[in-house]
Amino acid sequence: MASRVAPSKIQASHILAKHSKSRNPSSWREATITRSPEEALAKISAIREAIVSGKESFEEIAARESDCSSAKRMGDLGFFGKHDMVPEFSAAAFALQVGDISEPVSSASGIHIIKRTA
Repeated sequence: MASRVAPSKIQASHILAKHSKSRNPSSWREATITRSPEEALAKISAIREAIVSGKESFEEIAARESDCSSAKRMGDLGFFGKHDMVPEFSAAAFALQVGDISEPVSSASGIHIIKRTA
């Protein structure tokens, strides 16, 4: 029986809602982000619900709503290793199976949902 070896790199996309306590509270969408961390969590939770219920695709919402510059790539972050991202993000992303969407993940950047794509 072969043992499963964890991949050294995965590919994922994300949607980020920054807030006033984010390490850089500005984005391509807003020069100054004033929403509270609680408002960012509520926004990401509503976005996740719209995706998992099938109302909208992850990629459509990422392109329109994400506060990360990856929005122009529909949230795609490309391939990355475990130590290429902040620990909270990496732990959540590497725990996903391909096609899965995470629960909200908090990091210094804001609140994310992550979709593992490869």
